[in-house]
Amino acid sequence: MTKIGIIIGSTRPGRNGKAVADWVYDRAVQRDDAEFELVDLRDFPLPHYDEEGSPARSTFDADHAVAWTNKVAEFDGFVFVTPEYNHSTSGVLKNALDYVYTEWNNKAAAFVSYGGAGGARAVEHLRLVASELEMATVRNQVALSLMTDFENFSRLAPAPYQLSQLDAALDQVVAWSAALAPLRQPVDVAA
Repeated sequence: MTKIGIIIGSTRPGRNGKAVADWVYDRAVQRDDAEFELVDLRDFPLPHYDEEGSPARSTFDADHAVAWTNKVAEFDGFVFVTPEYNHSTSGVLKNALDYVYTEWNNKAAAFVSYGGAGGARAVEHLRLVASELEMATVRNQVALSLMTDFENFSRLAPAPYQLSQLDAALDQVVAWSAALAPLRQPVDVAA
């Protein structure tokens, strides 16, 4: 069965990302077309990229790099839950993306963002990064406004229409993850 990781892209104290990711997960696990798992970057404390070689070669020495690479490799697709910081994504999420290369390839990505402008600019940047990592990003996304989808900027209370946005994004990321599966299979060069 297709397996989708829901990555919480913020690690700061008082973050809204955990509540947003829980909301995504609670909706996602009602589906029967894929398995979903929450992946909290707090559980993978990655220093700024500190490996000697390129992540494209997937040869890592540090335990934290090996653990993160193995976790990313488990999934067929991803839902990135991202805040918007200074018109971009969080540094911790960008760093986590930079640690791995091959394990992102030929997988689908959907985005659920939040911020003053719904996190739209963070997603714009993430789409560029995902493209370089050979990920297929789906069109539908959820953009949660701190002004209208949170009470007092801190308690998640999404407008009802956001559920249909989330369902559309989940539909696409599951379908695209399954469609890309043949590209993730090893190629038999002897054949």
